[in-house]
Amino acid sequence: MSLVRRAGAALAAALAGAGVIEESRLRATTDLAWPRIVTGFAIMSKRTVDLALVGLVIGPTAVAGLTLANAFWMAAKFVAIGLAGGTVSLVSQNYGGGEDERAAAVVRLSVLIALALAVPAVAAFGLAAEPLVGLLGGDETAIGYGATYLAVVAPGLLFEFLNLIASRTYAGVSDTVTPMVVRAGGGLANIALSATFVLGFDMGVAGAALGTALATGLVTVVFAWGMTGRSYLRGRGASPVPLRIRGSPHDRELLGQISRVSAPLVARRAAQGLVVFPLLAIAATFGPVAVAAVGVGRQVRALIGSFSWGFSIAASTLVGQELGRGDETEAEAYGRGITRLSLLVYLVAAAVVVAAAEPIAAVFVDDPSNLSLSADFVRVAAISVVALGVDGSITGTLRGAGDTRVPFVATLAGAYLAALPLAWAGTVIPALGVGGLLLSLLAETAVPLAVNLHRFRSNRWKAVSRAYRPGASD
Repeated sequence: MSLVRRAGAALAAALAGAGVIEESRLRATTDLAWPRIVTGFAIMSKRTVDLALVGLVIGPTAVAGLTLANAFWMAAKFVAIGLAGGTVSLVSQNYGGGEDERAAAVVRLSVLIALALAVPAVAAFGLAAEPLVGLLGGDETAIGYGATYLAVVAPGLLFEFLNLIASRTYAGVSDTVTPMVVRAGGGLANIALSATFVLGFDMGVAGAALGTALATGLVTVVFAWGMTGRSYLRGRGASPVPLRIRGSPHDRELLGQISRVSAPLVARRAAQGLVVFPLLAIAATFGPVAVAAVGVGRQVRALIGSFSWGFSIAASTLVGQELGRGDETEAEAYGRGITRLSLLVYLVAAAVVVAAAEPIAAVFVDDPSNLSLSADFVRVAAISVVALGVDGSITGTLRGAGDTRVPFVATLAGAYLAALPLAWAGTVIPALGVGGLLLSLLAETAVPLAVNLHRFRSNRWKAVSRAYRPGASD
């Protein structure tokens, strides 16, 4: 046995001995999670690369502009993530129950819904970028940068909707390696393209946006091959629930199920995306440096949150498949084990980022006078990501069961009853100031964790899942 394998076996035994997660469940979890974690870093790196490039070449005002534009991109993308969450829930339960035809029908319907949602958003962002970004107020130069970025990157949003459906489909059938390879390739392409356009052709924010849009489209083209049932290399990568044009006798029933499962997820994600607008408007009252600092902090949190991509999707898939087989006890064991594992990982990750906050902030901001504020946001973002990561595993479990309404309410409470009032308080309490924005980062993740943890412990999600299992009546 190699040194790496021995170390892995020792770690697995230690986690099992400490009561974190049983070894066989750890193997199933890591097999699904690590490719998703790599995928998450690849996807999040696109925005990180864009912010870093324009920050180093142009300055913090350009970072502020991209932060404003990214609020619109992420609001639309969160809607797609919500829809994709319903996709993985129903695909995993039907696939786990041996109903491949129904699972394939879920994929086809999800793609059609994604197209219907994405096209209007692309048109709005492309045609009305400047007035939309201008709604957030702030520095006129920053608004100009943001409008340019949003208008150029807008077509990539259509591809991102489809990419999310494809990624979740593969995850629902326990294949997270294929989307990892495809997404990682897209991340590398984005770095190469954006760097070429920004540094080589001196295209500024437009070059960063163009690189992101083209790389996202390339990912869609590659996904389309496998999603239609064709393999890549050595017979690997073909989706076992391939996308088909023809309809299914299950369409009416499944459309209702997709609507019921996805609607709360879409609403939850939309709530997460929309709260950023008033938060940025509040930050703009403190100037473009504060907006840039908020953008850096939230981007670092999103990048660290890539661990949750793995743990959350592993929880959804494994819990959903066990529920599809009718084994509620094993489903609960997976949910608890993955949640404890994510807590351990995020405590370590947060400690590392807090210790390296200033060097991390310096990647985006090179002005010493602005570095301190950005570093503060990086530290607080790292602390808040612990709650974000643990909550991701819990909501993944609930999502695997089709229990998506409570996480929606939890998100509303964290964003609008806690984070937003705290940020606003900084504008009316001089002693608090920008500190209100820092507190809002913490509250935005802590409140949903408390609510969803209570829901998980109640075991009501098991009863909810019974309505979505193969053979359940509508």
